Amino acid sequence: MTRSGTATSLVTMASGVSLAVIPAASVSIAARLFTEQEQGVVAVAIMTATFCGQLLFAGVIESRLASSLTERRVVMPRWLAAAAVLAAALLAVLPPSVLLVCLALPVLLAALEIGRGVSIAERLDRREWVAGMAVGLGAIGGVAAGFAEQQWAFAPLAAGILIATALRALRVGHRASAPDRRARRWVLADTAVTGAVYPLLNAMILGSLGAANAVQFTAIATVSGLLAIPLNFLRLRLLKEHSTLDIAVSAAAVVGAVLALVVAHLSGAFGLLFGSAWSGSDLLLALLLACAWRAGSLATTVPFAALRRGSAVRLVTALRAGVSLLTFGAAVLGILVGGLVPVFAGLIVAELLSAVVYDSARRRVELSSPSADTAPERPA
Repeated sequence: MTRSGTATSLVTMASGVSLAVIPAASVSIAARLFTEQEQGVVAVAIMTATFCGQLLFAGVIESRLASSLTERRVVMPRWLAAAAVLAAALLAVLPPSVLLVCLALPVLLAALEIGRGVSIAERLDRREWVAGMAVGLGAIGGVAAGFAEQQWAFAPLAAGILIATALRALRVGHRASAPDRRARRWVLADTAVTGAVYPLLNAMILGSLGAANAVQFTAIATVSGLLAIPLNFLRLRLLKEHSTLDIAVSAAAVVGAVLALVVAHLSGAFGLLFGSAWSGSDLLLALLLACAWRAGSLATTVPFAALRRGSAVRLVTALRAGVSLLTFGAAVLGILVGGLVPVFAGLIVAELLSAVVYDSARRRVELSSPSADTAPERPA
């Protein structure tokens, strides 16, 4: 059973690559179709779209999983699936433009984020594998068309998302739990405060360091987002119940992802993918720092999920607000120093300090409330 559970977790986790490749594919296609200044706008739009996806995910998925007053059951909202299908169809059919891409991406990324979240939380593994393959193949087709400078390069990307969304919107054998309104307000508040940091930061990079640095920041953050796949997987599983197996599998996946990114950089794969956006003498150092920043989230995920399971929504909101200010301040200091290396270095320091803050809060809650969520660890 342990081997089976590990294999299933790894395959489901691996399918999350499909979610990470959409921003990367969008940057790659934009690099072939748009001017440098337009690429900068798209780069900021990608960060903003990611934030919108996180916000909707918090309201639809995480708020239900964060409340002990609900059965913690989730489904793909039909209204979001319909909006994503429409956005994907327009992106596939209409001529490419910066405005169209910027308007479509928030809807598409939100649908991908929530659809995958439902599949992981409800263990709809087989459906998720097929959906992930559809998105991945669409991204590959779009990037290949972008290399050929085809004006329809966004069409395969949009088609893959459309198919995946339709699959994830299929009926399941349960209904979504009624939302705990109190928990949802707090979860939305702390997600908004936390998620707004990165699009705002990228907008500041665009204004202070120029469009080239804004695109490069998005490119580095996007490829290092490969590490976010096991981390997001782990957070969703831990929001349901504690699992030592999932923690171990996710940690191993993070290490493997870092090695894969370094190999991809050294082999020139990222230079081929992103073109002129992937250049510079300190690019490897910036990538390693970005990976260290992402990997540092492993230390925050476990105590964060424990606080969420215990319905400590107000405490988590207060903690995340403080952590967001810390993160933003450290990154802005990096911008003032100049270059992306100081920015990622500041993000690492903030992440490590955040881990200390979350773990201290978890210990205090457990000491003051022995009856708090202490679900036994499951082996698989």
